[in-house]
Amino acid sequence: MSEINITPFVDVMLVLLIVFMVAAPLMTVGVPVELPKTEASALPIEQEEPLSVTITSDGLVMIQNTEVAPSELVARLQAIAGERASDRIYLRADGANSWDMVAQVMGALNAGGFSNIGLVTDTGGTTFAPASE
Repeated sequence: MSEINITPFVDVMLVLLIVFMVAAPLMTVGVPVELPKTEASALPIEQEEPLSVTITSDGLVMIQNTEVAPSELVARLQAIAGERASDRIYLRADGANSWDMVAQVMGALNAGGFSNIGLVTDTGGTTFAPASE
């Protein structure tokens, strides 16, 4: 028999696909937050690791995995952003936070010169599209 059996190859590829699908969201940022769910589409993928600011459920502000005092947030981000090619910042906020806290952080980022801010959410939220008949 001179044919190549590709069934084991396909099985291995499917297992690897599932492993990477599960592991990829965990590699982005290690701060656990319960993101709000929306029906927004994903932002385009960048070449370098995204710079993210996280607001935890208890109000802590973090850059990547490092806790930062709110008064030092903009200064630290400006120092980090000077070494990066991309000016985009991803803002991750736990759904338990008040909109006031999120708006304050966004305002501080904007006042610090950061205008390319992406809000990170989970997919599968409520749809506001009209019901089809």
